[in-house]
Amino acid sequence: MSDKNERRAFPDWEKLYKAEPVEKMPWFNPELDSDLAEALEALDIRGGLALDIGTGPGTQAFRLAEMGFEVTATDLSPTAIRKARKAAREKVLNIDFRVDNILATRLSGKFDIIFDRGCFHVLPPEQRGVYGEAVEGLLNDGGYFFLKCFSHRETKVQGGPYRFTRKALKEAFGPAFRAISIKDTVYQGTLEALPKALFSVWVRK
Repeated sequence: MSDKNERRAFPDWEKLYKAEPVEKMPWFNPELDSDLAEALEALDIRGGLALDIGTGPGTQAFRLAEMGFEVTATDLSPTAIRKARKAAREKVLNIDFRVDNILATRLSGKFDIIFDRGCFHVLPPEQRGVYGEAVEGLLNDGGYFFLKCFSHRETKVQGGPYRFTRKALKEAFGPAFRAISIKDTVYQGTLEALPKALFSVWVRK
C-alpha cells in the first residue's frame, strides 16, 4: 500500500501520553489543520456530526466544536482522552471524548464527516482494510472522509509513519469511497522541517 511496506515500530501510545506533554509531541497543532479548513470551506460544510479519529491532544476536535460541529473524538490512549477532556472543560466545549480502537470500534452512530490526521498511517498494513470498513460503516451516505497521512515524498524523517502514494490511497479506499481530491501538503506540528504529506478528501459512495 505504501512505498515501503516493511514493518515499522511505533511507541506505546499510552506510555507516551503519560510521559510527554502533548505540546511537545511532533503532531501537536493547536490550530485547525489548514487543509481541513480549506476543504470544509470549499465544500460549504458548516456543521453536523463529526468524528475525529486518533484525536490525541484533542486540538482538532476543539476547533471543530468551536465551529459548531457536534464532535465525537476517539483515541486508543486513556491518558490522551483524559487530558483532552480536561482541556475541553477548561475551554467550555461539549465534546464526546471516548477511548476507542477504530479497528474494533464500539461506536455505533453515523457521522457527516470523519477526520483522521494521525491514525491510518501508523496502522499495520494488514489492518488497513479493517480500518476502511470501519470508516465506511461510521459515515453517512454522501458523508465526507478527510485523511492526512505521510507522503512517499517524505524521506528526511527517519522512521515514523508509513508513507503513501496517491495510487495506494485509491487502492485502499476506492471500493467504498470516491476521491474528490488528493493533494501534496505538509504535516503541521512541532518539527522544524514539516514532513511532506498527502491530504485527501473522499465521499462515501
